[in-house]
Amino acid sequence: MTETANESPQQESTQRGRGLHDLSAAKLSSAYAAGTLTPVEVAEAVLERILEREPELNAFYRCDPQDVLRQARDSAERWRTGAPRSAYDGVPCTLKENISRAGIPKPSGTALPNPPVPAANAPVTDRLLEAGVVILGSTTMPDWGMLSSGVSSLHGVSRSAWNPAWTTGGSSAGAGSAAAAGYGPLHVGTDIGGSIRLPGTWQGLATLKPSAGLIPLDAPYTGRAAGPLARTVADAAVLMELVARPDPRDYSTRPFPPQRWSAEPADPAPLRVALQLDAGCGQAPDPEVLAAVQAAAALFEQAGAVVEPLAPFIDEDMLRGLDDFWRTRSYADLEELAPGHREMVLDYIVRWCSRGADVSGSQTIRDFHSIARMQQATALAVAPYDVVLSPVAPMAAFPAEQPMPVPDPERTMAHIGFTVPYNMSGHPAATVNCGFTSDGRPVGLQLAGAVGSDAKLLRVAAWYEAARPESAAPDWTALA
Repeated sequence: MTETANESPQQESTQRGRGLHDLSAAKLSSAYAAGTLTPVEVAEAVLERILEREPELNAFYRCDPQDVLRQARDSAERWRTGAPRSAYDGVPCTLKENISRAGIPKPSGTALPNPPVPAANAPVTDRLLEAGVVILGSTTMPDWGMLSSGVSSLHGVSRSAWNPAWTTGGSSAGAGSAAAAGYGPLHVGTDIGGSIRLPGTWQGLATLKPSAGLIPLDAPYTGRAAGPLARTVADAAVLMELVARPDPRDYSTRPFPPQRWSAEPADPAPLRVALQLDAGCGQAPDPEVLAAVQAAAALFEQAGAVVEPLAPFIDEDMLRGLDDFWRTRSYADLEELAPGHREMVLDYIVRWCSRGADVSGSQTIRDFHSIARMQQATALAVAPYDVVLSPVAPMAAFPAEQPMPVPDPERTMAHIGFTVPYNMSGHPAATVNCGFTSDGRPVGLQLAGAVGSDAKLLRVAAWYEAARPESAAPDWTALA
């Protein structure tokens, strides 16, 4: 197993009084194997937690309690007969709504009628079902995944588990709140510019945007990745162990060597670490964000790592080109809508992508080439280092009803200067909470590494998670 469970079966049995929904995947696995808990007991506890928090958080698009209990009963029977599908059979997990589940509509956050209904599961869904994981349902996202919040024309507003006045982050909005609120230990999101890591930083989570192609997709696209959101690095590693497996449906999959998924902390002493505090584009980081990230870097230095400053390696022109390319791509989707349906898409999205109507074909090609320039610049900047540390976003959580951290539709991507380069380049990037603002909002540390170094990167993240001061660690009991 990825995390060592130290509790005896007798100690595990006492966990019932502490909230089964809060238990890690490894602790649940240990309890199932020992017979001190059953997947049905855990599913019932998680469903109770969902019932308690969901009216306020609005994290789910689809959750069928009867189906959840059916899956849990099937898992319990497999454990009873000594035939679990994996060590994590019966562990609860959520999936973002754009990850295909056969027969479940995929509206992608929009109120448009007749959303597509996939005939088959995504590779991620299949891997989880093969492992016997109990899928709780599909979590919310904003329209077309092009917002860094939980604002949706279909779902309304999803809210932070820490404070309902704060954003969830996005576009893996519901996944972030589900993870923070304790809807079980495992949650899968997707990320094309920061959509896993932004909910991570704004809700105090451990996340990973993996190397390009490491987790197979059924609809691969430049920069797109699926990955874990969890309360701990150990649970993120468990999810990677389950879903980071080749699948022929993803034509972009690379032949990665086998990885040893573990939350055993890596020794930071031999590491060459870069510290980037200026993204070179977008909004400048808030002082409290900078202070938290600098304090995290100081811990690496105190532990023997060589920490060097890293200058900006992308610029405003690259970010603008990418933003305009995305606007044009989304405008093409908008243009195909039937008469009267455009008004059903969130007005902010319509205003954002409508600028794509004025972009020429030649300018679109130039904008597309900005992606290649960003890829090359990122690869060259990261190459000398084992790990690059930076803020995840320049700001802490903003109001839940606000579609983007910078409300101006002309500057919508001003917050992704630290995250989006690694989507375009395919490098892995993890997050771990590293502090809080004076008013209690979480601040995340981003750790990026070489393509294919995902397992090592999580072990470095696990070291920081264990070494950080108590003041930088989320108190999940406060969300009870």
